[in-house]
Amino acid sequence: MTSGPSSLGFYVCGLMLLLVCAMKIPALARRRHDTLLRAACLLLFSAGCLMILAAPESIEGLNRLTGVPNFAAPVVYATTTAFSGASLLLIINWRPAPPERTRRLSRLCVTAYSLTVLAIAVLFRAGSAPVEQPTLFDAHYATTPYIREMIVLYLVAQTVAMTAASTLCWRWSARVHGSLRAGLRILAPAYLIIVCYDVMRLVAVVARWTGHRLDFLVDRVSPLLAAPACVLGALGFAVPLAGPHVVETVRVVRQLRQLAPLWRALRDVPTPSAIRASLPWWRTPPAVLLTGRRTALYDAILALSPYCDADVREAAYSAALRDGDASDAAVTADAAMILVARERQRALKDQPLDVSHGAVWRPQDLVPISRALASSVVHDLLHHHVPPQKAAHHE
Repeated sequence: MTSGPSSLGFYVCGLMLLLVCAMKIPALARRRHDTLLRAACLLLFSAGCLMILAAPESIEGLNRLTGVPNFAAPVVYATTTAFSGASLLLIINWRPAPPERTRRLSRLCVTAYSLTVLAIAVLFRAGSAPVEQPTLFDAHYATTPYIREMIVLYLVAQTVAMTAASTLCWRWSARVHGSLRAGLRILAPAYLIIVCYDVMRLVAVVARWTGHRLDFLVDRVSPLLAAPACVLGALGFAVPLAGPHVVETVRVVRQLRQLAPLWRALRDVPTPSAIRASLPWWRTPPAVLLTGRRTALYDAILALSPYCDADVREAAYSAALRDGDASDAAVTADAAMILVARERQRALKDQPLDVSHGAVWRPQDLVPISRALASSVVHDLLHHHVPPQKAAHHE
C-alpha cells in the first residue's frame, strides 16, 4: 500500500479523475459499443478510486470501518490490478490493429485481470494478517502463507501490464507524429516508473524470504515514485486529446494577429448590405472570432469594390515588382487599391457612384494582404491619392 505525508493530494487527484469520468458518461451512454471509450472510462474510474483508496487516511478508515485488520490491503491491491488491466486494455484498443486481433487481446486482458482481482480476494480470505500494517504490509507479511502469494500476484500483474503498456506505447510512437507521438513518449516512461515501483517492492519481499530486511524500499523509497508516475500518466493521456485543439487554437490566434492590421484599416468601412454581429473577444471562441472577422473583412472589401481603381492597382503592381516577385507584387497592389478605395468611399460617401466602373477583386487569402499594408509602396500610393492631412488623420 501507499504511504504519504498527506491524503489531500490523493483525494484531489482522485476526485478530478472521477469528475472527468463522470463527464464522459453521457457520451458512453450514446456510444455503448465504443470499446475505446469504455476502456478510457474504466481507466479513469479505476485510477480515481485507486487514488482515493490509497490515501493514508482512507487505508486507516477502511480498517476501522470494517473492523478487519488490513482490510484495505486487498481493496487497494484489487483496485491497483484493475487499473493495470484498464491501462493495458486502453492501449490495446487505442493502438491501430486488425479488429479481430484487438478483440482477442481485449478479451484476454479482461479475463486475466478479472481472475487476478478474484484471486487477491480469495488469498486474503485464506491467509491471516492480524497485525495492522498501513505502510509496511508488503514487507511485514512477505513470508505469511497465502498473503505472500497475494502480494506477489498483484505486484507481478501490475509489472506485466505496465511493461507491456510501456513497450506498446514506445513502439507505436515511432510510427506516429504530432501530439499523439508526444503523448505516447510521455506515457512510456510513466509506465516504466510504475514498473520500478513494483520491482522495489518485489526486491523487499524477496529480501524477507532470504532473511534480509530492505523494508525502506517499501515505506520510504517506492512511494516517492507515485507522484511523478501520476503526473506523467495524466499528461500522457491529456496531450493527444488536447494537443490538436491547442494547435488549432494557436493557429487561429496567430491568424487573428496577422489580420489585425487589415482589421484596423477596414473595421469602420460601412457595409449596408451586411449585418455585423458584435463578437467580444473575451467571451468568443477564437475560431468563431476568426470566422466573424474574415466575414466582416470580405464584406468591407465588397463594399469598397465600386471604389477600387484598376489604375491604382497597376501602378502599385509596377512599383512593387521592382522590389519583389510577381506574387508579392500582386498582393501589394491589391492592398494599395483597397486602402485608396477606402479613402475614396469616405470622400464620396454622399455622392452616388456607378458600381459598374469598379475594379474586379477576386476573393483570396486576407493574411498576405494584411501583411502587405506595411509596404512602403502602399503608403506612397495612399499619400499620392489622398490629401496629406487626410492621410495622416486616417493612418
